[in-house]
Amino acid sequence: MKKLGRSLRAKGGMLAATVVAIATGATAQTYTLSDGEVVARLETFRECDVCPEMIALPQEPFTMGAEPWESVLVSGRRMPSGERRGNDFEGPVHRVEMDLPLAMGRNEVTYDEWMACVEADGCDHIPPTEIGYAGSPVDVSGRHPVLNISYFDILQYAEWLNARVGAQVYRLPTEAEWEFAARAGTTTPFAQGDRLTPAQAAYSEAATARSEDRPEPPRPAPGPRERPVPVDALDAANGWGLRHMSGNATEQTMSCYSDRHLGLQTASAYLADARAAQSCRRVIKGSAFLANMYLTRPGARGSIPEENRSELRGFRLVREMEEGNDDE
Repeated sequence: MKKLGRSLRAKGGMLAATVVAIATGATAQTYTLSDGEVVARLETFRECDVCPEMIALPQEPFTMGAEPWESVLVSGRRMPSGERRGNDFEGPVHRVEMDLPLAMGRNEVTYDEWMACVEADGCDHIPPTEIGYAGSPVDVSGRHPVLNISYFDILQYAEWLNARVGAQVYRLPTEAEWEFAARAGTTTPFAQGDRLTPAQAAYSEAATARSEDRPEPPRPAPGPRERPVPVDALDAANGWGLRHMSGNATEQTMSCYSDRHLGLQTASAYLADARAAQSCRRVIKGSAFLANMYLTRPGARGSIPEENRSELRGFRLVREMEEGNDDE
């Protein structure tokens, strides 16, 4: 593996990790973890036996936000012929420098990973193993994304992980960090291109068909047409190996919602703004299995009260890293 000039060290704590390559190349920069393990960017590691898999992200600028034309079909209502009207709240489109070295969860945190926290007395809330809609119970245990958890519940989980590794390094992503990771270096509406397929993401084809004024696909029987899937299901990885950034479970961020993006120029500025906030409606991203495809774009955004527990909402974490020198 070829080294370049800069690397990252895991910030604080221990990292006796399993390291598995996902996507590397001759030009990949490397990260030096605190135990001396060298990890290339876009490789994954697991810091402890109950920690989620994390992927070390590149540091490069990206374009945040979306132009109104991307959201014309979000509402399920076509605009008058010839008009390209959409949502202003996904803008302004602006360049953001990713000046924070981070790793992000490869998957949404699973029910089993959450229950490890409950069983260790780190988390108080026990989410249900089923959700019910369309007249049928749907299993969401095991490797499904954990659902029915609040922003405050998630803070408990992050603190438990930090106690396990001995450092304050795990937290929710900001909206900017989440969108950077979801886009994975792309500028198209989806990381996979101009649209998705049901093989790539868990979203509602029926809702998408309604938004596009076309017939709904046949309903399978029995049970509901749309449901969450285990985090390992589908061809759901973007170009950086992060899975289900579109669809499956709507994902919580730490950012407070505003009617439009703040237009800040750096990831660290977005983090400072999120940390300065008291109570607010927090941004959610990625949308869920019941949403139409256009709501699952990286540029789409919504909000939710901090105390809310939703059958559609889950989360993944980031891990803060420290820069180092490959030659040390």
